[in-house]
Amino acid sequence: MFNWMNQEQGGRNREGEMYQTVTEGLQTLYSKKLLPLEETYLFHDFHSPALEAADFQSKPMVLLVGQYSTGKTTFIRYLLEQDFPGMRIGPEPTTDGFIAVMYGENEGVVPGNALVVDPKKPFRKLNAFGNSFLNRFICSQMPNQVLQSISIIDTPGILSGEKQRISRGYDFSEVLRWFGERVDRIILLFDAHKLDISDEFSEAIKAFKGQDDKIRVVLNKADQVDTQQLMRVYGALMWSLGKVINTPEVVRVYLGSFWAKPLQNSDNRRLFEAETQDLFRDIQSLPRNAALRKLNDLIKRARLAKVHAYIISYLKKEMPSLFGREKKKEELIMRLPEIYTLLQREHHISPGDFPNVTKMQDQLQHYDFSKFPSLKMKLIESVDKMLASKIAVLMAMIREEESKQPPAMVMGGAFEGSQDGPFGQGYGEGISAGADAEDWIVSRDKHRYDEIFYTLMPVNGKITGVNAKKEMMNSRLPNTVLGKIWKLADCDRDGMLDDEEFALAQHLIKVKLEGYELPTDLPDHLVPPSHRKKPHHVVLNKFKVKPEQRRG
Repeated sequence: MFNWMNQEQGGRNREGEMYQTVTEGLQTLYSKKLLPLEETYLFHDFHSPALEAADFQSKPMVLLVGQYSTGKTTFIRYLLEQDFPGMRIGPEPTTDGFIAVMYGENEGVVPGNALVVDPKKPFRKLNAFGNSFLNRFICSQMPNQVLQSISIIDTPGILSGEKQRISRGYDFSEVLRWFGERVDRIILLFDAHKLDISDEFSEAIKAFKGQDDKIRVVLNKADQVDTQQLMRVYGALMWSLGKVINTPEVVRVYLGSFWAKPLQNSDNRRLFEAETQDLFRDIQSLPRNAALRKLNDLIKRARLAKVHAYIISYLKKEMPSLFGREKKKEELIMRLPEIYTLLQREHHISPGDFPNVTKMQDQLQHYDFSKFPSLKMKLIESVDKMLASKIAVLMAMIREEESKQPPAMVMGGAFEGSQDGPFGQGYGEGISAGADAEDWIVSRDKHRYDEIFYTLMPVNGKITGVNAKKEMMNSRLPNTVLGKIWKLADCDRDGMLDDEEFALAQHLIKVKLEGYELPTDLPDHLVPPSHRKKPHHVVLNKFKVKPEQRRG
């Protein structure tokens, strides 16, 4: 448990508030500082429902979105390594609703209508989307180790065509936007054979605007194409995404085949293994970064709430007292882009903090501007103070919690043992090659290295750094890399290389040229035999009598 301030102050800040954890601090700051501003200026009607305790206390969530048959449900099955209640897999569109896969002591399914009245679950505000949505929303609970750290949200497979967009019975994009604001990671799945982005999929991706830092892309079933086709598929995918995700940064794309079946094309096996481990590390880091993500989302929400308050109060100020209200309302709605610019200059606000102008114009049609509240600077100042000082203290608390607790990581399922044993990524390759061999792995090619060594004019069995440099430069590796190889190979630190040290240097050059990283310290299995410390030497040194001890 961690206090808001140090022990000498009794864990209290100047206002007498005490926070035991970061989560409690976030929840209290929201309810006391930000929520009054949101309620006063109808923020919840225009943008996002109020946050509840479960929103702050829930486990990190991962949202899977993609067109039908891209492997979303199979991906969850792959991570959990077991079936979950309500799961259906097939080449046709099978998942026709939202499934929240969460931890529970007893395996079972909770229907949507029951789910939205459970105060312990972060889904209560989904009640606003009505029965059409709730009838297609369930929570699948099961005792699985992966789900002790994260929850996973499966979504309906997206089809192309106008009919599906109209006949869902609820606003699919708005539901995705609701989830996008609350989840920790959004994974967009693509099939190597289905790269087209339909109209509904395009709208779904646009619903995540402002959540770009959460988005990751998975190109699934990449083993079903060869290397040349994979390059073309990857290029086509990046081109398609560039038209939908309007950010200057390139979105991270993971390639692989995320199911427990043999690879159809194993040419890119090493690439798929590396990509899988990268994705696993990203997902495993979510519990560790959960508090930071919630803090970041609270800051974004506070900035939007402030801007919304300025917009609403400005519209109120411009309304006439008695006559011509409707005409003035229409004029103000038409002038909304101009009003945005005016407020930007007046309050020094970034254009990126303002809500979508077209959507805001549509929403404002349904309100009486004369009933809007005027600007209350105390509410604005309270939020400003929260952003300026209270958030910084919570940041310090996050770092303190991280330093005093072991790093939280997702364990179990496909994450279990993904780095350990002979099937871990890189085992027996590169610098690890020969780790479990009885012989010195460098000796297998030493006869070739010896031929080069004796052409470099060794003196007393050693070559100088100048002569070694000439040969090592033939590798065309940068001097910084060659310098590191020299330090690793010169085991006795005498500035020269004997035949075994030179062979080791050539082996390390080979490892680097094959694309592997060099170690910081030379592993024991690569130390040349003549430079290894023998056990009886250690014993003799341990009991060696110092000169001063011989006297008397």
